[in-house]
Amino acid sequence: MSTEHTRGVRLRPEIVAVPAYKQGRPAPADGFKLSSNENPFPPLPSVVDAVTRVLSDLNRYPNAGGGDLRQRLADRHGVDVEQVHLGNGSVSLLSQLISAAAGVGDEVVYSWRSFEAYPGLVTVAGATSVQVPNRADGSHDLDALAAAITDRTRAVIVCTPNNPTGTIVTAADFERFMGAVPSDLLVLLDEAYYEFVTDDASVDGIPLLGRYPNLVVLRTFSKAYGLAALRIGYAVGPAHVLDAARSAAIPLSVTDAARIAALASIEAEDELMERVARIAMRRDQLRDALIAQGWVVPEAQGNFVWLATGDQTAEANDAFFDAGLTVRAFVPEGIRISVGEQESVDKLLEVAADIVRNLPNGHPAKRLG
Repeated sequence: MSTEHTRGVRLRPEIVAVPAYKQGRPAPADGFKLSSNENPFPPLPSVVDAVTRVLSDLNRYPNAGGGDLRQRLADRHGVDVEQVHLGNGSVSLLSQLISAAAGVGDEVVYSWRSFEAYPGLVTVAGATSVQVPNRADGSHDLDALAAAITDRTRAVIVCTPNNPTGTIVTAADFERFMGAVPSDLLVLLDEAYYEFVTDDASVDGIPLLGRYPNLVVLRTFSKAYGLAALRIGYAVGPAHVLDAARSAAIPLSVTDAARIAALASIEAEDELMERVARIAMRRDQLRDALIAQGWVVPEAQGNFVWLATGDQTAEANDAFFDAGLTVRAFVPEGIRISVGEQESVDKLLEVAADIVRNLPNGHPAKRLG
């Protein structure tokens, strides 16, 4: 056997160097999972019934093109059906679009910290990430984002509300940004948490598609609609761009169960959006309580809040876990906490009060002055 073979299979070093995406720790027994931004409400019976009816056809390949769901979404958003593309979660769509636009020698620009999957998706495509630091309040610095664009840039990602900090991009700022970027540069507006936004100033990307032929908007049924286990999202944008994404997609990756669940969820939308409103109200109450404890919490417009625990992140994460709460730690920056069951809020606030009380004076998580 050759020396080369004894060293193992040759792999792309840049892929080996990228940390694989990891889910948060599972919740302890009798605890609460607040690490994955899941909808805490169980699926509606009507949605479960609709999915159950398709399980007898598991021996058949799915209708992955999803013409019925795409038409429903196209009618809703006032676009042609070819301007809607389905994927198994919005992250899958991001992967397809990045791969369609960028390769070796190209750059993809995005704010950081933002969705943790972005760096891996760019690297897998063969391109290079250009990460632009967020502002001190956790929001995108759109002027810096525009300034980072070069002739090597092939795509730019804007995430609003930003995961994990929860801040929005306003409509005015986004339109100014679009006016500053090249008209042939693909702009991916990641609106995975769109339904939770209560700030009227926030951008709403889909109505802007007619003005910006380089814009694609991404949304998902995982969060607000409670279909995280089925992994279905959609993109709305120019047909020729989405055709390129379809070419980069894994064939037949959208299941019938996911498609049918999405259609049933649209039928039950009034009930689901009432749940979303309750989560948003709970989020605002949680943020207010955390601020009262001394935390500096960015404006929260997703279904989560952000605690800038800095160099105390690992210790804070362990404290929450020991109390029966799994949260999402980004060492050494901070912790993202999903808005979960109402029963989890009191325990969460009790632990958070102890953590902030014991942080050293001058720590960035504490209110100064």
